Amino acid sequence: MKILISDYAESMMPTHDLEIETIRAGLGPETEIEVYAYTDENRAEFLEKISDVDGLLTAFVKIDREVFEHAPKLKVVSLNSTGWDGVDLEAATEHGVKVCPVGEYCTWDVAEGAVAYVFAMSKQLKFYGRQIDQEHKWDYSAGKSWPRIEETTVGIFGLGKIGKCTAKKLGPLVSRVVAYDPFVSDEDARAIGVEMLSKEDVFAQSDIIISHMNLNDDTRNMFNDQAFEQMRRHPILINMGRGQCVDEAALIKALDEGKLRGYAADVLIDETPQLETHPLVGRDDVMLTPHSSFYSQTSIEALEKISSNNLVHVLKGELDQVFKLVN
Repeated sequence: MKILISDYAESMMPTHDLEIETIRAGLGPETEIEVYAYTDENRAEFLEKISDVDGLLTAFVKIDREVFEHAPKLKVVSLNSTGWDGVDLEAATEHGVKVCPVGEYCTWDVAEGAVAYVFAMSKQLKFYGRQIDQEHKWDYSAGKSWPRIEETTVGIFGLGKIGKCTAKKLGPLVSRVVAYDPFVSDEDARAIGVEMLSKEDVFAQSDIIISHMNLNDDTRNMFNDQAFEQMRRHPILINMGRGQCVDEAALIKALDEGKLRGYAADVLIDETPQLETHPLVGRDDVMLTPHSSFYSQTSIEALEKISSNNLVHVLKGELDQVFKLVN
């Protein structure tokens, strides 16, 4: 049995000891495991390495039809991520390969990140920090006067596990929580104190908007010129979901024109952005983190164990024990 652990170097775990230990505990100590740092430039080498593996553990490497055609022994792609938009599910199914994302490991952590952004952006912490550290100014009035957090309406796009967790955390702290999610009933939302609205009404009524959406055809570029025109309260937009849900050119225009008070994001369109030239970098009205809200000692251990065990269970034919199977 041969397993390949591969991803962009900056997206890989600091060490792979727990993954290797978990896989070998499930498949046997003789299991061959290779760790390989992927780059787009060395894709040909990656295709060669995957030609004789039984299982692949990754997150951000694009797994398309070409990969499956070069991997005749491959039985499972186990993702140490909650999303699977980088995998061609149709091709995977045609080649008999199971695809297993991690359904739940960092709900609490990402919701904490959303709440942290609500406070950091509302209190303009980046602006004041730069005033002190770079300008050596000690002046509260340099910032803009905005409403208290307790007076705001928060709109959440995507009321799944993470969205619900964020709503529960923010409910006691703000005036009102509204949401848009076509897959959540009014009854379920009311149970946690959330009012379901149309996306247009969430745009229009929210002082702070948080996106926890997955990426699909309906959510891609949902935050675009038309959406920003409907945001009548000039909200803070916080993206904790997928970078591709935001049209970044339209976003920058909305910030420059004052249609948004600010933007905070844990994700960008590109998972490996060129920060030196990125137009969102260096702005006082923008806060970015490197897809790190999931990151805690607790969540990393859970992520490694769940994704490694998913791989083991598929290869042992124990599909009923796989945490989440999407094809």
